[in-house]
Amino acid sequence: MLYGSAIIAGAAALAGCSHGASAPDSGASSSSDARGSETKALRKPGRYRQAPNLPADLPPVEERLPDNPYVVPHRWIRQGKYGGRLNMNVLSTSGAAAASSDREFFYGHSLLRFLNDGLDIGPGIAESWESNDDASEWIFHLRKGLKWSDGHDFTSADIMFWWDEFILAGKMGQSVPDEARSGRGTIAKVSASDDHTLKISFDAPAPLTADRIVSWVNGGIGQNGPIWVLPSHYLKQFHPKYGKNVPKDWDTVGGLMERKADWHRNPDCPTLIGYRCKSFDADKGVVLERNPYYYAVTPDGDQLPYIDEIQFTVIADAEAGKLQVQQGSVDFCLGYFNQIALTDVDGLRKSSTKAGTQIRLWDSGSGTGSMFFLNYDYIDDDLRQLFRNPAFRQAISYAFDRQVIRKSLYFNTGELTTGTMSPKGAEFHADTAGETSYRTWRDSYVDHDPAKASALLDEIGCKRSEDGMRRLPNGKPLKLRLDYSADESAEHKAKDNQLVSDLKAVGIAMELNPVPPQAYDDQWKSGKLMAHSNWEVGGAPRLLAQPQFIVPIEYTRWAPLEGQWYQQLGTKTNATELDVDPWQRHPPRMPPEKGGPIARLWELYDASKTQPDSMKRDQAVWEMIKIHVSDGPFFMGCVANYPQVVVVKKGLQNVPTKANLAQGGFVNPWIHPTPAVYDPECWFWDQPDDHGD
Repeated sequence: MLYGSAIIAGAAALAGCSHGASAPDSGASSSSDARGSETKALRKPGRYRQAPNLPADLPPVEERLPDNPYVVPHRWIRQGKYGGRLNMNVLSTSGAAAASSDREFFYGHSLLRFLNDGLDIGPGIAESWESNDDASEWIFHLRKGLKWSDGHDFTSADIMFWWDEFILAGKMGQSVPDEARSGRGTIAKVSASDDHTLKISFDAPAPLTADRIVSWVNGGIGQNGPIWVLPSHYLKQFHPKYGKNVPKDWDTVGGLMERKADWHRNPDCPTLIGYRCKSFDADKGVVLERNPYYYAVTPDGDQLPYIDEIQFTVIADAEAGKLQVQQGSVDFCLGYFNQIALTDVDGLRKSSTKAGTQIRLWDSGSGTGSMFFLNYDYIDDDLRQLFRNPAFRQAISYAFDRQVIRKSLYFNTGELTTGTMSPKGAEFHADTAGETSYRTWRDSYVDHDPAKASALLDEIGCKRSEDGMRRLPNGKPLKLRLDYSADESAEHKAKDNQLVSDLKAVGIAMELNPVPPQAYDDQWKSGKLMAHSNWEVGGAPRLLAQPQFIVPIEYTRWAPLEGQWYQQLGTKTNATELDVDPWQRHPPRMPPEKGGPIARLWELYDASKTQPDSMKRDQAVWEMIKIHVSDGPFFMGCVANYPQVVVVKKGLQNVPTKANLAQGGFVNPWIHPTPAVYDPECWFWDQPDDHGD
């Protein structure tokens, strides 16, 4: 009875949230229902305006901006007011230095920027770009007159410093990013013919280069994506090739270079984003202040940002963070970052009047909701053989009652799914074939059918014993273990418990196993963990740009050892240790079964990487999906594209509503950095004086 009441209360709370269907009142965060963003770069304004409290000894704003500044193209924004402070919290169990979600607010270090929820690509540091006919050579034209936050010129040398001294030299743990490899996997040649021209040359067509470069946020020390740009004029003093008395461990984790290059914790490190570090406290958080040289303006000519300072307060406990939101001490909160889910909406809504907040819902873009997958390369021979049998995975999918999860966690929002890449992926919207491909994948094994699950288990020899629980085909007890990171959210834990219950109903024993977060990766990549939970699948706006869930090409997803085999192809390492047990190799790795699903996925993926024709690339994705349907599911979800919670303090303007966003939002993938894609630098307070220190 209490459970049903909670569902009813949650559904009622969601119904009361703002979806942006009508123009908000003066207390809401946007004054326009205009949708999407302009796809062509806007003409620069005829004159500029700056924050009135900037130091008088700064050069005029016209001299601080590049020749052609980035004109924010979002149709929903309006001219704002300067001043005030924005208070936010950031969830991190390892202190402020390790926090990463707060970096997702700033897109200024990126060559290109996503627009319209990933449907389009616009300029960033590069004001234009082009490729040759076969996409084997790409040229990026950097903005002339662009400056770092300390007033020094930004040039191509700041990219080449990163490339030559860190990527090619293998320093500070840096490796070649995907966008700098050709379709054959070889490293590109990156060069600069002058201060404002960057050329990337490949030995084969690389048609996905722009789609990959636009992904993530760049800069800093690479926590949220490849670095790409570093302030060489400042950092050279900490590099032994250029500086004096540099310690031998200068490039180690936590070493001198990492500390100095991290704009997030070093007030002396120049930035290209709208803010720079004012102060940092490892236990308390970070305060950011306006970058007077930021290269973005509004169509009216206002140099951004509008808000003077941002305070990110670090919290180690999600419940404490929720309490801060309910008390009104947080001005903006993207629930995805702080473990605030739909189940929290009722409480947030009840406190919203006192807290002065408004609850928004943006589309997650998730292809799965809370998901799980078995380790296709698990170290135990008997279980690995079982996990590789499609019928076993299909049985688990049929046993899983997704509707219970949809009702209890997602309040009947989103759509039931077997588990796919993001439904917002461009390949699913190319034409009717793409739409059909998505629906077929989504619905392939989504039904809750315990009878069918039991029949499949019987067919593959997993018979019930006298106690009703099933055994392996060899007669040993069938016992599964669902491994998960010990810091997983309540949402994932609820799904895990439902899965355990549903599998028990068809005779499969499963236990839950929390793993220390710091140990998870090493155990997973070595095949020691049996299953993976506490994630969900998003994906890049173009699925081939970040295809790790659809095709195993690295270790973190459902076939870790085969993914590491792929990573080592063409290297000296791959020809070594062939007589060593795959799980004992360095790194642990194994080739795919000949003619098996992974070998076929690799073949399609490798061909698509060098295919200049976008329609043929889309068709390759659809062929990969056919393998996921016939030989899958390789990963399993429950609810796709449910809404994510956004809490906005009343009076904070230019924060988009769902109605403003081209696809209603695309929150979950960090590849599509939300809210950075919506340019928080243009947010402002309608009464800035009420939001000071």
